[in-house]
Amino acid sequence: MKLPRHYKLEKHIKQNKVLIIFGPRQVGKTTLLKDYLATSNLKYKLDSGDNIETRQILGSQDFTILKEYAQGYNILAIDEAQKIPNIGTGLKILIDQIPGISIIATGSSSFELAGQVGEPLTGRKNTITLYPIAQLELVEIYNPSELRAQLDERLIFGNYPEIITSKTKQEKMRLLEELVHSYLLKDILELERVKSSKILLDLLRLLAFQVGNEVSLSEIAQKLGIDYKTVGRYLDLFEKAFVICNVRGYSKNLRNEISRKSKYYFFDNGILNAIISNFNPINLRNDQGGLWENFVFMERLKKRAYKEIFANQYFWRTHTQKEVDLVEEREGKLFGYEFKWGNTTAKAPKLWLNTYPEASYEVINPQNYLPFVL
Repeated sequence: MKLPRHYKLEKHIKQNKVLIIFGPRQVGKTTLLKDYLATSNLKYKLDSGDNIETRQILGSQDFTILKEYAQGYNILAIDEAQKIPNIGTGLKILIDQIPGISIIATGSSSFELAGQVGEPLTGRKNTITLYPIAQLELVEIYNPSELRAQLDERLIFGNYPEIITSKTKQEKMRLLEELVHSYLLKDILELERVKSSKILLDLLRLLAFQVGNEVSLSEIAQKLGIDYKTVGRYLDLFEKAFVICNVRGYSKNLRNEISRKSKYYFFDNGILNAIISNFNPINLRNDQGGLWENFVFMERLKKRAYKEIFANQYFWRTHTQKEVDLVEEREGKLFGYEFKWGNTTAKAPKLWLNTYPEASYEVINPQNYLPFVL
């Protein structure tokens, strides 16, 4: 089954511009790229940063070598571009010196590729991020009733393309375990030379058990036996490698609002469950609320990214435990959302309404979530 993707690359490709496609490993960046090239009428060249010769050419910064490499092509497509040294400078030379050429580069690790292409390609690039399959993509092949029927499976096995198209539970579990142990930490271990994958996985397990709660770096550092600054560095790497998403507390009017701590969500529920090795059905789980919150948060994030809804995102919580799971600051207003798996009639905290009388508040539950994410 061919899964639909939101992005139509022809809308994003411009002459003498670089289109950079970021995203986690195995979410379909290469497939998206190849599907576009297969239907394009333009002459293209597809290469990969895995190729040693390609790395030497594009990393050379030698104009003559680069011009010969790209000569005669309308589109130059580079997969796994994060593996090429000085890739930003190489692409800048090509864009500046070859009239009419368009370049597409994919990368699974934003911290490496963004660092290399940021300054050299200022004003010469467009960037999109491809996520695991979104509900707003699946709605193209399933109606709302069918999407709701699949909800339990999405909460447990997530939205990676290969997982969705796998037929059996055993196959899904095997593929998710392989994703975690073969791909998830690959960029961090390769590019940042982090020595211990065990500490990284232990840190992720601690985060997985705290989804929906504020995270204390010092508390995690104590449990892992490492410095809290190291914990902060690892968390930053996880963010830049598209493993987790950091959300800060919203604070403006009250002294007892929590603003210094963060909450962390996983980019995919299947990855979260694979990290803690728990694929039990949702009705047998004691972390239903956390799984639901992680799923809805990420689906909303995908919607905002794909529909270009520009907003700052926070959570709101006070030291007296009054809370709103997600606060979106957009259009000059505050929009509060509470994610409830069981209690679908929760009322807005009075302190929230009194402190921010112009803000809205909505409970998102399994009965009404689809408009929120579609």
